[in-house]
Amino acid sequence: MSSPGNHGRRLHRAPSGIGMGRLLLVVLLAGAAPGGSWAFYLPGLAPVSFCEAGKETSNCKSLIELFVNRLDSVESVLPYEYDAFDFCQDSEEKRPSENLGQVLFGERIASSPYKFAFNHEQTCVKACTKSYDPRNENEKKKLAFLKKGMQLNYQHHWIIDNMPVTWCYDVEDGQKYCNPGFPIGCFVTPSGRAKDACNINSEFNKKNTFYLFNHVDITITYHSAKDENWPGARLVTARLEPKSYKHTDEDQLSCEGSPMEIPGEFTKKLKLIYTYSVKFEENSNIKWASRWDYILESMPHTNIQWFSIMNSLVIVLFLSGMVAMILLRTLHKDIARYNQIDSSEDAQEEFGWKLVHGDVFRPPKKGMLLSVFLGQGTQIFIMTFITLFLACLGFLSPANRGALMTCAVVLWVLLGTPAGYVSAKMYKTFRGEKWKTNVLLTALLCPGIVFADFFIMNLILWVKGSSAAIPFGTLLAILAMWIGISVPLTFIGAYFGFKEQPIEHPVRTNQIPRQIPEQSFFTKPLPGIIMGGILPFGCIFIQLFFILNSIWSHQMYYMFGFLFLVFIILLITCSEATVLLCYFHLCAEDYHWWWRAFLTSSFTAIYLLIYAVHYFFSKLQITGTASTILYFGYTMIMVLIFFLFTGTIGFFACFWFVSKIYSVLKVD
Repeated sequence: MSSPGNHGRRLHRAPSGIGMGRLLLVVLLAGAAPGGSWAFYLPGLAPVSFCEAGKETSNCKSLIELFVNRLDSVESVLPYEYDAFDFCQDSEEKRPSENLGQVLFGERIASSPYKFAFNHEQTCVKACTKSYDPRNENEKKKLAFLKKGMQLNYQHHWIIDNMPVTWCYDVEDGQKYCNPGFPIGCFVTPSGRAKDACNINSEFNKKNTFYLFNHVDITITYHSAKDENWPGARLVTARLEPKSYKHTDEDQLSCEGSPMEIPGEFTKKLKLIYTYSVKFEENSNIKWASRWDYILESMPHTNIQWFSIMNSLVIVLFLSGMVAMILLRTLHKDIARYNQIDSSEDAQEEFGWKLVHGDVFRPPKKGMLLSVFLGQGTQIFIMTFITLFLACLGFLSPANRGALMTCAVVLWVLLGTPAGYVSAKMYKTFRGEKWKTNVLLTALLCPGIVFADFFIMNLILWVKGSSAAIPFGTLLAILAMWIGISVPLTFIGAYFGFKEQPIEHPVRTNQIPRQIPEQSFFTKPLPGIIMGGILPFGCIFIQLFFILNSIWSHQMYYMFGFLFLVFIILLITCSEATVLLCYFHLCAEDYHWWWRAFLTSSFTAIYLLIYAVHYFFSKLQITGTASTILYFGYTMIMVLIFFLFTGTIGFFACFWFVSKIYSVLKVD
C-alpha cells in the first residue's frame, strides 16, 4: 500500500491531552532515544493482564474494550466529539473520568460498541447500520456533517488498553509509518483529484464522490506470560487497517467487493453498514514497558531532528563561550584599570561604565509595570522548570493523558507566592509607594489577559459545537482556582516582600541625574533590543518547529530530554545576550538599563510571533475564519507567556551583573 499523500504533514497525534494551546503531546518516557525504553512502570500505570474467556481471575480479564476519542484534522483547529458524527455508539456508553488537562484540550473519551474477547478472532462482524433519507432534514444534516469531516480529513483516535490504535502504511524508501489516527474517509473532487487517503486505492476514482471507511481490520499483538510471574498475557500493540466496502446484504456480510461510495449530491436513500474484523498475534519480543517504541521508530525524519538539534546546541554553546570569554576578559581589564587610578589627573580621564556609577541604580520609569512583569515572569519560569523536569523523568507519561497540562496549571496556581514576593520586593527597591495597586496588578493583570483571551476562544469553540469548548462548570472551577487560591497566595508573597528591606545597591545614587551623551545607532535602545532577541531565538527555533507541529499538525513530540536541555541553553543565551548589550550601553554612558534588560531578551517573543505567522502560511493547511482566529488567539497566549518568561531571565541576569561590577569598584 502506498502513502496516503504528504505524510510529512499528516502525522496525527495519539489521543493525549498534553501541552499548551491545543497542545496534545504524545510523550514517550521522555528523553529516551527512539528504540530505547525504561523498563519500569510509572506510578498509577500498572499493566493489565488478559486471559481467554472462561479462564478469567481477579487479576486477569477477557473483555477488551475499545474506547474512542475526539476527532481532529490538520485542516481545522476545531476538534469534535465522536458523538458529533453519526457513527456507531455504545448502548451503555461509559466515559472515564477526565482530568483538568484533558478537559482543557477537548479530550472526550467514550466507550464504543467495538468489544472483543481476548484471543477470540472474528471476521466481518456488524457494529451498526445507519440510514439516511434525503426527505428527512435531521438525517440530511447528519450526512452533510459526515461529508464535511471527510472533506477536511478528520481523523479517528481509538484506544485499546490505554494505548493508541495505529494505522501503519508504507512511505518512501521502504519505510513504514504508524499513524495514531485514521481518517473517516476521503473525497475525490469534482475535477477528479483524489484527496488525502483516496490515494491508497485505485478504486477511489469517481468524481465528486466521498468514500467512507466503514470497515476496520484490527490486529492485536500480545506478549504471553509463559516465562514471567504474572497471569495471562499483556497487549503490546493494536493496529488497524481502514477499508471501504459496499455491503449489499445486512444478513450476509462478506467484507469484500466495491468501496462504499457517498455521492456529492444526496438525492436517494442511503444505508451505511459499519463492520469490523479482529485477529490476535503473539509476539514475545516486544515488552509491555516498550510498547510505544514502534510508533516513534516509524516517525519520518527522526534522525534529521536528532542531528539538527545537536547541531543547534553545539552552535549555541560555541556562541555562549565566545560571549562569556569576551565579557570576562574585557571586564577584568576594565576593573583592574579603574582600581589602579589614584591621582586626580587620571581620575578626570575616566570613561565608560564607571562614569555612570552615581546613576546606574536610579529607579526606572513605570517601575510598577516592570515589577508586575517580573513577578509574573518568575511564576512562569518556576512552573516551566518543574514541569519540564518532571516530563524528563517520565512522570508525565503518554498513558497518563492530560498529565502535562494538569501539572502546569496546578503548579501555576500554587506558585502565586513567589510572584507576589518578587513583584513586591522589586517595587520596593524601585522606591514605589502604591503597594496595594502593585499587589492587585501582580495577581490580576497578566492572568486576566490570558483568561480573557481563553474565554473568547472558548466562546468561538462553543458556537461551533467543538469538543474543545470547555464546559461552563470547568471555567468556573478554573476561575475559582485563580481567585480562590492563586490570588491569596500572591497576597501572602507580597506581604513578605514588602516586610523585607529593599535590595541594597553597592553604590549611592546622585541627587541630580547625569546627562546622557549622544548615542551611536547601535547603542540606541531599539537596535539593541531587536539584536538581543536574535541569539536566544536562534537556539530554540528548531525545537519550536517540532513543538508547533505537535500542537497544530498533531505530530508526536516526545524529546523532552532535548527540550529541557534547550530550555537551559535558552536561559544561558538570554542571560548572556542581555548582559553583553547592557555592558555596551553602560560603556556608552547610558544608564537606563532596567527596562532595556527586560525587553532585550523578551524580544525573542516577537520573533516567536513572526515565526508562528510564517508557520501558519507556509506549513499549515488550516481553512476557515474560526480556525484562523483560534490559531492566532492561542498563539498570542504563548507569546505573552514567553515574553514574561524570557524578559525576567534577562532582567535578573543583568541586575546581578550590574550589581557585581559596581560592587568591585573603588568609588569615592
